[in-house]
Amino acid sequence: MADQLYLSLWYPNFRLESLASALVCVLRQFAVVAKEDQKQTSFGRVSAASTYPIDWTESPTYQRIYVNDERAQSSADTEGSIIEHAVAEATEQLHSDMAYEFEMRWLLWMPTPPGPLDDESIDTRTAWKLEPMKVRITGFGPDFDEGSYEQNGHIRVDFGLDIPWVPEDELVTDEAAEKIKQNVEKLLAFTLIVEKICGISSRLLWTESGEPLAEKLVARLQRLN
Repeated sequence: MADQLYLSLWYPNFRLESLASALVCVLRQFAVVAKEDQKQTSFGRVSAASTYPIDWTESPTYQRIYVNDERAQSSADTEGSIIEHAVAEATEQLHSDMAYEFEMRWLLWMPTPPGPLDDESIDTRTAWKLEPMKVRITGFGPDFDEGSYEQNGHIRVDFGLDIPWVPEDELVTDEAAEKIKQNVEKLLAFTLIVEKICGISSRLLWTESGEPLAEKLVARLQRLN
C-alpha cells in the first residue's frame, strides 16, 4: 500500500530569523539534485509558494504560482521563481505561528499502466517512464500548529507517495529494480547533500504509516531473488 514519504530536518539553536536562509539552503540542494541529469531550468526553480497561518486547517494568507516554461520568458515569474527571490517574497513577514511552503519538481522513474499495442492486442507489461514529480519543502514557525516542528522538523520535505521507491509487489521486475535503484540514489543524494551543507543537527526519513522505508524497499527487492 502506498505511503506518504517525508524527510524532517532539525537545526541546533534554531531561531525564527534563520528560517529563510535555512529554506534557501535546502531548496538549493534539491535544485542541484533535480538538475543533475536534466538541463531544464525549471527543475531548479520554485513552482509555487504558500504561507499558512496557525495550522493546516487555515487558508493560506499568501500564495503564488510560477510559470517556469517558455510562456514565462518575458514574465516576472522568471525572476520571481529563482529560489532566493521566491523565499524572500514569501517570508517577507516572518511570524512564529506561520508555515512557509515551497513546491519544486524533479524527474523520477514511475510505473505506468499497460495500454493497447494496436486495435487487436494489449501490452500487459508495466512501463517505467521519467515523470516530473512534485516535492513540497516547508519551514515551520515555532508556534505553528502548536509547535508541531518538534515532530515534523524545523523544515520538512514532503516527497509525496513512496511509489517511485516502493512500488506494488507485482510491479517489481528485474527492469523495475534498476529504475527503483536510480530513484533511491537520487533520494539519498539529496538527503546526504543537505546533511553535509545545510548545518542540520539531525534528520529523519519517515513514512506516514511509521513503517521504515528501508525495510519496505528491501522486502520488495528480495522478491526478485
